[in-house]
Amino acid sequence: MKTITDYKEKNVLVLGLAKSGMAAAKLLNILGANVTVNDQKPFEENEAAQKLQEAGLKVVCGDHPLELLDGVEVIVKNPGIPYSNPLLAEALKRNISIITEVELSYQISEAPLIGITGSNGKTTTTTVIHKILEESNKKPLIAGNIGTVASEVAELATSENVIVMELSSFQLMGTKTFKPVISVFLNLFDAHLDYHGTREEYAHAKANIFANQTSSDYAVVNADDETVMSLAKSARATVVPFSTSKVVESGAYIKDGSMFFQQEEIMPVREIVLPGKHNLENILAAVAAAKLHGASTEAVKKVLTTFTGVKHRVQYVATVQDRKFYNDSKATNILATKAAVTAFEQPVILLAGGLDRGNEFDELKPYLKNVKAILTFGQTAEKIERVAKEAGIQTIKRVDNVEKAVPEAYQLSDAGDVILLSPACASWDQFKTFEERGDMFIDSVHRLK
Repeated sequence: MKTITDYKEKNVLVLGLAKSGMAAAKLLNILGANVTVNDQKPFEENEAAQKLQEAGLKVVCGDHPLELLDGVEVIVKNPGIPYSNPLLAEALKRNISIITEVELSYQISEAPLIGITGSNGKTTTTTVIHKILEESNKKPLIAGNIGTVASEVAELATSENVIVMELSSFQLMGTKTFKPVISVFLNLFDAHLDYHGTREEYAHAKANIFANQTSSDYAVVNADDETVMSLAKSARATVVPFSTSKVVESGAYIKDGSMFFQQEEIMPVREIVLPGKHNLENILAAVAAAKLHGASTEAVKKVLTTFTGVKHRVQYVATVQDRKFYNDSKATNILATKAAVTAFEQPVILLAGGLDRGNEFDELKPYLKNVKAILTFGQTAEKIERVAKEAGIQTIKRVDNVEKAVPEAYQLSDAGDVILLSPACASWDQFKTFEERGDMFIDSVHRLK
């Protein structure tokens, strides 16, 4: 860990606990800051706050009093807390610097960073980069929106490591000096507009990944996404494109059934075991980033011929009586479900529904051609049923939850079918997390066996 004095004797407010807030508070304390922690959850129910108070930090729980801002020089906020929060709105008026914990991680990291962002595919791409670099003995560490909190990883990293970091728009909004040696921008679709307000603000937050890069850094970008390419024009880094539809000789691409990187043939596409065109995009991005950091072609081949996917992202679960079950609980928006459904040539029985964020699902309609039945649940059940009827799907059934959907889907299926949980919605109407929803699906499938 780098020894920095940026926070020594500074009054710093950590807003919101959870894992990243807890890590930030501990780190700032080590760095000599005068730390105050503020969390909405009442103190008597807040184990994290109690531990921090025991460690000697000032803790205020239950609400966000504006008096906390008096004398504060920096706020480190939980990424999920919107800037419309009254405390943050007032802090902005007072020109108090607001950052997220990933900014701290960059400031203390001895290791170079590879940062991955985009609306979909971040976790798969991050995981594939990590695996290829690991296979190439590059000593990678994985962090950010996936796995361990970024600053905890950065504390342990040395100059011999490389940190592969998944980054959300929420995290990137709170960066000031953050600079990856390789940035990866996968795609941009309407998402999190309830947080960002407009697509433009969302895009601007994502583009922060380029903001501090220089000509000695790389920006791996999706040449098939017009918005990403438009945003990449502002990048001072060396732009390295990837594309599934055209030859981009300075980057990663498909030609004559093989994958290439900068004119080097890597391997035939048919040997890649992860299904779906969307995953081919993720793989091209991952290969570009890994090769730019010195990964071997042999390592790329080994990973791509064995890697079957990340849990909850079009994850193969089991085969029961010649029906294949896939868990794509991470599909919390329409685009992710579109990608999952079109990844299969077999007939699909789709399990979908969840939190109602006010959107309709008409965009999904053209992609339901191989869906033979839909089981719906959650707040959006009725909206998804309407689209299914308009798409000509004959079998539509509503169930209470994912657990009930699995045996019902099995009863409706035939040998050779795919039964796919890909909800197209967030999980928060019935679950705490999409992982909890996916685990319920997995458990229900195993009970069928």
